[in-house]
Amino acid sequence: MASPPIPPLLGHLAGRPFAFYPAILNVEPNQWFFRKATWSELVVVNGKTGAELSIPRRFVGELSSFDEPFPIVGLHRQLEYRDGAVWPYGRRVIEMPVAGERAAPNGLPHSVNPAEEAARPSGPAPVVGIRLESPRGSRTLKLVGGALAAAVFLGGVSLVRVGGMRQRVVAAKGHAVFELRAEDGYRSVVRKLGPPDGDRSLSQGGVEYRALGYSDLRFTVILRGGPADARYLGTMDANWQPIHSVPPAAGDSPLALLRALKRF
Repeated sequence: MASPPIPPLLGHLAGRPFAFYPAILNVEPNQWFFRKATWSELVVVNGKTGAELSIPRRFVGELSSFDEPFPIVGLHRQLEYRDGAVWPYGRRVIEMPVAGERAAPNGLPHSVNPAEEAARPSGPAPVVGIRLESPRGSRTLKLVGGALAAAVFLGGVSLVRVGGMRQRVVAAKGHAVFELRAEDGYRSVVRKLGPPDGDRSLSQGGVEYRALGYSDLRFTVILRGGPADARYLGTMDANWQPIHSVPPAAGDSPLALLRALKRF
């Protein structure tokens, strides 16, 4: 029998972390690795706890077109981890009393007393005219209110534009980290990601490391080597877990070095 096909949206995620949206409840962090696929489900592994979950394919949606810095895999339903398995998350629904009933003190439905119902006035409530302000005051308030509304609207549009532009810039930088190569040094990293807001050094196991922090992107770029010849090794996320590394070479395992590297 032929092996089940790997879904196209997850085929290129082998070895790379990704996140679900909405996140699966009762499991943290929202960082996963694709393990395998069957005809009916996908098997994923949590990047920190190692927990292995089987998710029915009918719940798996589309893959996001950008990384921040993780790819995002959509879910058709909110899921929760319970009793060792993944289940659709259902919110509790409180049944309200139907028309003609009211809640008794003990919480049970209680029928309306016919005598009480008959005593209630029928027809619409009387309308009472109330004068709030003079015509001149009304016009002044309308002008002031219109000016305030216009100012709030214009300010909101500006905030949306600035916020949307910043999100696009952050997303573009987050995607660029996966384009870094082993030959990239400090200058080429800055050219692709911009200047870091943190620059630290560490010597571990006789090897020099340099950490370039990007707080807005929530990751740290790791260079290996001395000040003059440091080259790109990989990238750590906010929890100090590797999310990207250069390919292994003969006798060299960049991913193992990143996992053994203490936080600095």
